[in-house]
Amino acid sequence: QVQLTESEGGSVQAGESLRLSCQASGRTFRSYIMAWFRQAPGKEREFVGAISWSDGQTQYVDSVKDRFTISVDDAKGTLFLQMNSLKPEDTAVYYCATSRSRAWSSWHTDYDYWGQGAQVTVSS
Repeated sequence: QVQLTESEGGSVQAGESLRLSCQASGRTFRSYIMAWFRQAPGKEREFVGAISWSDGQTQYVDSVKDRFTISVDDAKGTLFLQMNSLKPEDTAVYYCATSRSRAWSSWHTDYDYWGQGAQVTVSS
């Protein structure tokens, strides 16, 4: 059974950095896409970015390009989201996710397994 366990989020000031992790277990992840989503109060769940576990290829939503970096530690079975230059509009609950398929997707409905969520709050 696939399990995704996220680290706790945190509260930071605008311009600061924060790193989230997502411990993955239950299957081999090397052939799959791992993604990060976020959801702010009253808003739809939004795609942040994704990574191909096997070759490290990444995709990001425009609003986080050049600020956020997704990576994996294959030996530890862990996915990371490094967030730099954080802005108040980055405030949300962040989720890691993966799917049963191997296709790239930015739609949350295409993902089958989810972490429990981590609250990230950025104050100005």
